[in-house]
Amino acid sequence: MASSIANIGKIPELRKRIFFTLALLAVYRIGIFVTVPGVDRGVMRQLVGQSSGTFMGLLNMFSGGAIEQLSIIALGIMPYITSSIIMQLLSSVVPRLAELRREGEAGHRKINQYTRYGTVALSFVQSMGIAFYLESLNKTSMFGMVVTEPGLGFRLLTMVTLTTGTAFIMWLGEQITERGIGNGISLIIFAGIVSSLPSAIQQLFRQAGVGDIQPIELLLIAAVLILVIGTIIFFERGQRRVPVQHAKRMVGRKVYGGHSTFLPLRVNQAGVIPPIFASTLLMFPSTIAGFTGIEELNNLLVYGNWQYNAVYAFLIIFFCYFYTAITFQPTDVADNLKKQGAFIPGIRPGKRTAEYIDKVLNRITFGGAIYVAAVCVLPTILIFQFQVPFQLGGTGLMIVVGVALDTAQQIESHLITRHYDGFTGPKGTRIRGRRSRA
Repeated sequence: MASSIANIGKIPELRKRIFFTLALLAVYRIGIFVTVPGVDRGVMRQLVGQSSGTFMGLLNMFSGGAIEQLSIIALGIMPYITSSIIMQLLSSVVPRLAELRREGEAGHRKINQYTRYGTVALSFVQSMGIAFYLESLNKTSMFGMVVTEPGLGFRLLTMVTLTTGTAFIMWLGEQITERGIGNGISLIIFAGIVSSLPSAIQQLFRQAGVGDIQPIELLLIAAVLILVIGTIIFFERGQRRVPVQHAKRMVGRKVYGGHSTFLPLRVNQAGVIPPIFASTLLMFPSTIAGFTGIEELNNLLVYGNWQYNAVYAFLIIFFCYFYTAITFQPTDVADNLKKQGAFIPGIRPGKRTAEYIDKVLNRITFGGAIYVAAVCVLPTILIFQFQVPFQLGGTGLMIVVGVALDTAQQIESHLITRHYDGFTGPKGTRIRGRRSRA
């Protein structure tokens, strides 16, 4: 592991990509501390501090503290994720968008362009709701005026500022994906969650020092943390390997093919996208409440109660199947295998192969969906039902571990393609070979 990390610095392109990613994440973190004009940041911090353990506290954790700072990027990347959900849904039912998706790179660029337009539109709507919500806090806040000069000017300025901030971090995420390492959108969420770790650990030890947390509770927290992390790593690395046989063929006097490979189907094919999508959708009631002033909407799904957990688990399972169906097409895989002269032993090529792959994928996705729902919901139950101060929660922990694994895998791919050792080889064995002498 140490030698593999040292090899990162020997590849100029990889080193440049990592530095570029870290630089843009630093820019994102700096933007967290730039407050929307006309908002008293001190009062807002006190209000959010009162909301610890509520849905606002969860949103503040995902945004890396942008809510308590009322930052210009307080909307975060959620409007972009919501727009992506809408576009993926539309691409399944609108023929024109379905054709664009099948056109390859050019079609995907066009869909991405529509997604950006949708992000700006959603940001305007959500920022308007936030502006009305902030003005309503002036009537209920016991710490003072949140908005110093409410009115039409403040609302317009807030809408423009927050929308611009969302567009900016959307651009940052795309730049990281294209010129950096890892998925930019996931890394931005990752950076926001990880930024709260030092204060969470400090608070945990402070509570233990004054006797609010007993040693047995600390052991329970450590055990749950280790168990959840181990479960996440086990399932994220888990895959079903479908055997594939390549037929022999003669080209001149040489025989090609005849070898066996496998088709890897991940247990959690959707990754960390389902909990992110589900969390985004569950933010809509509070957003509409801020826009309309109807506080009863906030009481429909209270973060931590059984209704919220049930809906959250259902949405996670749904998005696991939905996102897998969108991103993995068994028919296309079967057609590609047929064109390559490959087949699954005992299964006829073509339609039967697609049906077999779809059947296997549905079965393992069920297990993956149950795993994701359990990891995201069970720690929340520990927090609210048993008063265990498990700071990150299951959703945040899964995102952190999942994004870290994906980023490490991309770094490992760069190392292997340039003839350096990766972190680990298949089944935990080392990958041999240093530089190629060719």
